[in-house]
Amino acid sequence: MNRPALFVLPFACAVVTGCSQSDGIDTAGAVYDGIAVEETITLTGTEPFWGLEIGPTEDGASSARFTSPTDIDGSEFEARRFAGNNGLGFSGELDSKPVQIAITPGECSDGMSDRTYPFAATVALGDTTLLGCAFTKTKPFSGPNAP
Repeated sequence: MNRPALFVLPFACAVVTGCSQSDGIDTAGAVYDGIAVEETITLTGTEPFWGLEIGPTEDGASSARFTSPTDIDGSEFEARRFAGNNGLGFSGELDSKPVQIAITPGECSDGMSDRTYPFAATVALGDTTLLGCAFTKTKPFSGPNAP
């Protein structure tokens, strides 16, 4: 089965339409506001190692930079921000591949360090789905700075 479809369909259902959930997620229509527009969000993942930083631009849009072991300097792309009931999403295009990013509140471990992050992150990059964690300056990770 196509991994992005696994990611996009549940994400679209939960974020866009507010599908009924039984796990305590707010589906009353309130838009998620846990990460301010002016904050920079740092995402990190392992296996394969990857990073993503999303921040505001001067014109009010968002810019993202994706890094990996094969692209240490990173590749930048425009990321369109949207908020759902229980999380934040971004969409864009990187190297002619569609990118869908979901950031949801909840404890997250990268599995490699003793850090605990305040957000879980899922990135659909073309046909690849990457799982990781995220944090901001106002909602930082806990644990060692240099694991």
